[in-house]
Amino acid sequence: MATTLTPLPPGDHGLLAARPGPDLAAAGYAETELLAAGTATSYRADELPGDGRWALAERDRADFATRVVLRAPADPAAYSGTLLVEWLNVSSGIDAAPDWTYLAEEVLRRGHAWAGVSAQHIGVMGGVSAVGLGAPSAGLRGQERYAALHHPGDAYAYGIYSEVAGALVERLAADLGEVSCLLAVGESQSAYALTSHANGVQPLTGRFDGFLVHSRGGAAMPLGEPGEAVDIGVFRTHAPTRIREDLDVPVVMVQTETDLTGRLAYLPARQPDSERVRLWEVAGTAHADKFQIGDFEEYLSCPRPVNRGQQAYVLRAALRHLEAWARGGPAAPRAERLEVSDGRFVADDLGNACGGVRTPVVDAAVEVLSGDTEPGAPVICELFGSTVPLAAERVRERYADPAAYLAAYERATDAAIAAGFVLAEDRAAVLAEARTDLVAAALG
Repeated sequence: MATTLTPLPPGDHGLLAARPGPDLAAAGYAETELLAAGTATSYRADELPGDGRWALAERDRADFATRVVLRAPADPAAYSGTLLVEWLNVSSGIDAAPDWTYLAEEVLRRGHAWAGVSAQHIGVMGGVSAVGLGAPSAGLRGQERYAALHHPGDAYAYGIYSEVAGALVERLAADLGEVSCLLAVGESQSAYALTSHANGVQPLTGRFDGFLVHSRGGAAMPLGEPGEAVDIGVFRTHAPTRIREDLDVPVVMVQTETDLTGRLAYLPARQPDSERVRLWEVAGTAHADKFQIGDFEEYLSCPRPVNRGQQAYVLRAALRHLEAWARGGPAAPRAERLEVSDGRFVADDLGNACGGVRTPVVDAAVEVLSGDTEPGAPVICELFGSTVPLAAERVRERYADPAAYLAAYERATDAAIAAGFVLAEDRAAVLAEARTDLVAAALG
């Protein structure tokens, strides 16, 4: 049967977000929470080769009823025709939308629509956090307003995601206008899932026009078994898998330092750019960071301040390039890889990683920004990286006065914009993040 979308009763949608989102109403946006119900396909394969050229076949189908959060312009005239469908992340044990947090500014200023889909079993039916956060969750089904939801297991997650995306295209076409660009988006565990979706499901369905794969590990999410949730603690150690290079839609992967050499172990799956694939590795970034956690940093109790890198601006640029590319425009820029030797990042004289996508906080540095933290820290702190201010004498060696620092920071900002890794619209926001207080303190 066709997937149906029915408004849910008003109430708290419960999407985990430490950082307050933008004022949707002030931006001319409306938020709707929907129950999506239909039947979804599960898939099987004789093998899942590491080059990503998977040959999947339909195994069976099962009924599902899940949740969707839709944010879209209220005025059809403001709608761009682009829809981002985020595979909601369940690593905390409940649904979270990390890429909405990073990308919301770009989504709203461009007039895109965004939808977060509860694609995985844990988000709906409950389960254990993969990052050591508290007791097992009850999932959405633990709340009365979601009593009608049902998830048949992560074997059907890929099918659910595709079916819901198709239903959203039809709904938006009726309410706002044609969806002329449909993009798949997901971070962390969701990026593992999108790796599998791009490699195996997209060639069968042709559903999406492009993929933004953010902070994936080296493995891909397995195809799963009916009635069960996949376990990231197990599958993240599976064989490295690339994104297949023969897709007919573009893929942009954005990776942080944490993703390459930490527990996610992306480095063995690193691949060269190809006709339809771009890989951006961002220096001085962590899997999650201060931008994502906001004022909740203190509750993590990490041994060092969490990473204060600028991946948010790089991600917005990645989305801009991906959308243009998916619409038939120029390909996203190619980026240098981070420099790695013997499984460790090659660092400059200050301690920041060399190579990769550069941002002002690493090219006009007054801090060491890392994708890792002190050995033995809790898993959640490993993912949030660290920020360590430079010694005062190192700052004085580099900058004669605050004006010299600001001039270097502004040059680095403009270089990142010229290279295509930061958007001109974000220039003021990036400049506002200059660490002038640290320079002033060091210079006395």
